[in-house]
Amino acid sequence: MTIDGRINGQIGQGFLVLLGIAPDDTEETAAYLADRVCGVRVFEDENGKMNLNLEKAGGDLLVVSQFTLLADLGSRRPGFSKAAKPDVAIPLYEKFMEECKARGFRVEHGEFGADMKVQSVNDGPVTLLFDTKEK
Repeated sequence: MTIDGRINGQIGQGFLVLLGIAPDDTEETAAYLADRVCGVRVFEDENGKMNLNLEKAGGDLLVVSQFTLLADLGSRRPGFSKAAKPDVAIPLYEKFMEECKARGFRVEHGEFGADMKVQSVNDGPVTLLFDTKEK
């Protein structure tokens, strides 16, 4: 990922986490989500089965704040009232990353609100949506 032409964060194998935060999310939500993301078993084992989690695969995380995930697409022009304002979102973005680090993972990240250029090689491809409203 680059910001203003400089590399700001990069990982090898692991997860690119596009993190959308809603106004009613909490520190507990961030901790729950970190547990789910870090524990999900999507990496292949020696038998080619999705059976390894991030730790077993030796992966890292690249976390990018992405308020546009919560866009209201009821009209042709998206609205973003379903996304948390920065005073709520920034501490929860940081809490999510702290929780992942506390689990022993290297976490690279973007810069909240910056114009980031993100490149991803999606191996598989496997793309998952974790919605904390659907436990």
